Amino acid sequence: MNRIDARFAQLKSAGRTGLIPFVTAGDPSPEHAVALMHALVESGADLIELGVPFSDPMADGPVIQHASERAIAKGVGLADVLGWVAEFRRRDADTPVVLMGYLNPIEIHGYARFAEEAVQAGVDGVLLVDCPLEESAVLAPLREAGLRQILLAAPTTAPDRLAKLCKAAQGFLYYVSFAGITGAARLSTTDIAARVADIRGHANAPVAVGFGVRDAQSAKAIAGFADAVVIGSALVERLAGAASAAEVAERVRDFLAPIRSALDAG
Repeated sequence: MNRIDARFAQLKSAGRTGLIPFVTAGDPSPEHAVALMHALVESGADLIELGVPFSDPMADGPVIQHASERAIAKGVGLADVLGWVAEFRRRDADTPVVLMGYLNPIEIHGYARFAEEAVQAGVDGVLLVDCPLEESAVLAPLREAGLRQILLAAPTTAPDRLAKLCKAAQGFLYYVSFAGITGAARLSTTDIAARVADIRGHANAPVAVGFGVRDAQSAKAIAGFADAVVIGSALVERLAGAASAAEVAERVRDFLAPIRSALDAG
């Protein structure tokens, strides 16, 4: 069984809400990339969403854009990210890892080659913002290799298209809580609770909610109706400038611990 599927089965059995932190690979420092991944797990992460640095993001807000710019300036590329996942797997064989990014680096790398190397490294799924369901035939080598394609739905998704997304969902369906970019400071749970409940009733996979989740309070509110919460920009912002592995781990603990506690209490 794919690690994503296994982890969500465990969460469901335990009656827990999943915590999916997002970090940009190679930020704040390539030297501490693997230590950061382990710190996320030690601080309560159930899955890791690892951003592949990209020069022209379309969904990311300024915080994650700047993190990508910093990583790219230090020479971080897709091969580095796969190498860090492989190193992470030497100590952690269980925590699912999803690569989030855009098509260009994978297309340049080669779809079949990427699929083989990603599976060998221990990647479990991909979330490609600029590859909608209608264009996902190019990802056939990834799916055939066992990688889950994480699809996105939003408040603006038309009902007929949403039905297709629910049917095709793998791993988990990522519900974008509002029409906008990552890190925006707005989140109205009353506006999305009914929508997510309806999606959960029809989707062939669990539903995770992201965009606008910034702290324990907002995470707990989302936990009331989602299978998992995704939190990215606020964490990436907290990690910016951390100078050592110890400092990275401390900042991760300080940020995620209250969120994990709030989810478990809820």
